[in-house]
Amino acid sequence: MFVIGELFNSLAFLVNAVCQILYWLMVGRIIISWFPVEPYHPVVQFLHQVTEPILAPLRRIPLQIGAMDLTPLVAFMILFFVNRVAVRILVNLAFQFGAGS
Repeated sequence: MFVIGELFNSLAFLVNAVCQILYWLMVGRIIISWFPVEPYHPVVQFLHQVTEPILAPLRRIPLQIGAMDLTPLVAFMILFFVNRVAVRILVNLAFQFGAGS
């Protein structure tokens, strides 16, 4: 059972790492959007390709106040919530299966 616990512990670490990477990629996309950059630059294209699947479904909801788009803020909150809940569940499962004891 220890091996299953360590598997859940590793999954918790992986989920946390992926959420943190997505968080920082969205921060990068937001910062780049403030400057006049070449839209076909590989870095801009990469940031767009990675973060658009998270932001696109939220854009269907009217989340704009004037010229300010609140979609990234809502995406941050959802990502934070998913990260906290998923990691907590996985860590609890890891301890139930004997990891960390």
